Amino acid sequence: MVHYGLKGITCVETSISHIDGEKGRLIYRGQHAKDIALNHSFEEAAYLILFGKLPSSEELQTFEEKLAAERHLPEHIERLIQSLPNNMDDMSVLRTVVSALGENAYTFHPKTEEAIRLIAITPSIIAYRKRWTRDEKAIAPSSQYGHVENYYYMLTGEQPSEAKKKALETYMILAMEHGMNASTFSARVTLSTESDLVSAVTAALGTMKGPLHGGAPSAVTKMLEDIGEKENAEAYLTKKLEKGERLMGFGHRVYKTKDPRAEALRQKAEEVAGNDRDLDLALHVEAEAIRLLEIYKPGRKLYTNVEFYAAAVMKAIDFDDELFTPTFSASRMVGWCAHVLEQAENNMIFRPSAKYTGAIPEEVLS
Repeated sequence: MVHYGLKGITCVETSISHIDGEKGRLIYRGQHAKDIALNHSFEEAAYLILFGKLPSSEELQTFEEKLAAERHLPEHIERLIQSLPNNMDDMSVLRTVVSALGENAYTFHPKTEEAIRLIAITPSIIAYRKRWTRDEKAIAPSSQYGHVENYYYMLTGEQPSEAKKKALETYMILAMEHGMNASTFSARVTLSTESDLVSAVTAALGTMKGPLHGGAPSAVTKMLEDIGEKENAEAYLTKKLEKGERLMGFGHRVYKTKDPRAEALRQKAEEVAGNDRDLDLALHVEAEAIRLLEIYKPGRKLYTNVEFYAAAVMKAIDFDDELFTPTFSASRMVGWCAHVLEQAENNMIFRPSAKYTGAIPEEVLS
């Protein structure tokens, strides 16, 4: 029997996260991810994912200092970013540049110090590249800001408002980890050959680039822009459904009820955007889409997923579409590193089989 896409196949044991698709729960190391996202900082959540527990105040301070110390880009990385074509897409740039971070002889077994460096430096790569392609002066990282604030600052040159900071932080925490998804699987497969951490996350970045994995928020934004006004929503969505097309931002392969990440992001989108016209449109489109999905796909229980409100949050904090997948990747770097470290603890190379469907040559009798 062939399990296409390995759907439903359990290939590892993990203590990092658990997705309960029936009850709509995402668990990070024994705690509800939604609660962590709404009540804790990026650094606290990252510590939890990496080390299995929330940090004490002393542990948090040390972790924050380590992250801040690793934000600066080496000169050869700056030169590499500058040398890449301006029309090269951001995910290809990020994949290429991260692959060049292996100058410090990363080897098997991966180390937590290596993970901390990758988590810290990825937002700096994204921000440096974005400003370079806009002919804007690069902004050095600031140790006075936390991880999320510093990312926003390096991109824009401004300190975010508290509402914008918390909205972005909530998104980045909820994007940190999500089980054995395609990119995480790629990272674990690569590491299983006794390769190194940089190679593993480079493989994950190449996987994340694919639109079926990392591109959905941009598609949501385009859908909302195409609709434009609330009175256009019903006709637009009905036409899509009658043609059998997917509504971007609705439904999930794992969740059979509400996506807990979407609920938390909706709350933050409302806090930062207030009575914003774009958010008002998004709320209306959500209600119309859920109503129409019940009619056109009865019994499927297709609810709003994380990508829908990720798009709303990113728009509310003035991040353009090109930053969606790189920001997703900067967040997921935490989960990738945690899975690679876990894989190394009890490693076995992945070696699934394939069912051959080609011709077999006839045996020649001698």
